[in-house]
Amino acid sequence: MSSSRGQFSSKTGFILAASGSAVGLGNIWGFPTNAAENGGGAFVLIYFVLAFFLAYPALMAELIIGRHTKSNMVSALQQISTGKKAKRIGKYTGLYGVIIATLILSFYSIIAGWMLAFLLEPLLTITGFPEISAWLTAFGNTRNIIFSAVFMLLTTAVVSAGVEEGIEKWSCRLMPSMLLLMACLIAYVMFQEGAIAGLKVYLLPDFRQIGDPQLIASAMGQAFFSLSLGVGTMLIYGSYLRPDENLPTMGAIVTLVDSSIAFLAGLLVLPALFVAQENGVTIYNAAGNLIAGPDLIFQTLPALFHDMGTIGIPVGLVFFSLMTIAALTSSISMLEVPVSYTIENHGASRSLATWLIGVIIFSSSTLIALNFDALFTVVVTLTTEYSQPLLGLMLCIFATWVWHRDMILTEIRSGHPQVEQSLFWKIWPGYVRYCCPALIILMFIQNVVG
Repeated sequence: MSSSRGQFSSKTGFILAASGSAVGLGNIWGFPTNAAENGGGAFVLIYFVLAFFLAYPALMAELIIGRHTKSNMVSALQQISTGKKAKRIGKYTGLYGVIIATLILSFYSIIAGWMLAFLLEPLLTITGFPEISAWLTAFGNTRNIIFSAVFMLLTTAVVSAGVEEGIEKWSCRLMPSMLLLMACLIAYVMFQEGAIAGLKVYLLPDFRQIGDPQLIASAMGQAFFSLSLGVGTMLIYGSYLRPDENLPTMGAIVTLVDSSIAFLAGLLVLPALFVAQENGVTIYNAAGNLIAGPDLIFQTLPALFHDMGTIGIPVGLVFFSLMTIAALTSSISMLEVPVSYTIENHGASRSLATWLIGVIIFSSSTLIALNFDALFTVVVTLTTEYSQPLLGLMLCIFATWVWHRDMILTEIRSGHPQVEQSLFWKIWPGYVRYCCPALIILMFIQNVVG
C-alpha cells in the first residue's frame, strides 16, 4: 500500500518536508515580534521549552498514527478506533481537519500572492515600469486574485507530482535555499546601524515577565501553531515514512529545526526593524507595540528597503524570495491534506484530485478576496485560533485514550526496538494523555478570553 501511495525516500527528505511545512509566514513574522513584546530572551526561552514539552509530544501523536495507518486523517482516526461511536467521531474529526486545512490555504494563498507581487516589484522598478511596480504593491482585488492564482498554480504543480517527485524533491531544493537566503540577510542586517539595538531587545531576557500568563500563552500558541499541528499535515507526512524510521528521533529533529529557524527569523526581523527606525521608519503602532504581521512585512520593511537606495532593491528581492519560499513549503503540506483524502477515499488519481482541489481552494480564495473586510479575519480566527487547538486536542485524545497503548508501542518499536526502555516511552504516553490536552484547553480558553 505504501508504494502505491508513495513514501519519503530518505530521512533528509522527510525532515526537510516536515520542517518546510512547519516554517511558514507566521513563524517568520510572528515569532520575532512576539518575542519583542513578551520579555525578549525570556519569551525565547519559554518558547523552546514549550516547543519540546507541548508541540513535540503532539507532533509525535500525529506521526505515530500516520505511519501506523498509512492513511489520511479521516481514515486514520477510524482505523485506530474500535467502537462505532469512536469511528464516527473519528470520521467527522478527520473531515473537519480536511475542511480547516482547505480554509487555511484559502486565505494563506492570498497572503502568499502578496509575497509574489512584492518579489516582482524590485525587478520591474529596475527595468523601468513604475506604473506596474506601483500596482504590484497596492492593495486591490485584481492583484490579490491574480497572484493568489499564480501561487496556487505553483503549489498544485508540486503536489500533483507526488510524494517523492513533488513534495520531497522540492522541499530538498527550497529549504536549503531559504536557509541560505536567511543567512545572507542576517549577515547584511547585522552590519547596519541600529541592528544591535534590535538584537538586545530580542536576546536580553526580562525575567520579570517569565511568569506572565500572557507570555506563556503567546509562547504556547507560537510553539503549537509553528509545527502545523491539528489539521493532519504531520499525520499525512508520517504516513509516508518507512517503517524502519526512528519516530521519536525524527520528531525531535523536526521540532529542533523548526524552532531554530524561528530563532533565526528573530535574528533577521528584530534587528531589521530597528535598522528601519534608524532610517526614519515608524516601527511602533499607536498602542506603543512593535508593528507585527502583514503591516511589518508589507509596510515597515519595504519602507526600509526603499530608504536604502540602490542597495535596497537586491535586499528586498532576497527578502521576498525568502518569504515566498517559506509560504510555498507550508502550502504544499496543507494542500496534501485534502488531496490525500480525495485520492484514498474517493478513488481519484493524484493529478485529478490535486488540480480539482486547487480550483476549489482558488475559488474560495477569490470569494475571500472579493469580501476581504468581511471574511478574511473571520476565516483566520476560525481556523487558527479556534479550530486548530480543538483538532490538536482530538488527535491527542485519539492517540492515547482511543488507540490501544500496546499498538502504539508496537508501531514505534518497528523503527526503535529499544523504545520501551527509553525515557521517551516512560514519559510520552501519560504526558500526551493528560498534560497535552490540559495545556491545549488552557491555550484555547486564553484565545477565547483574549
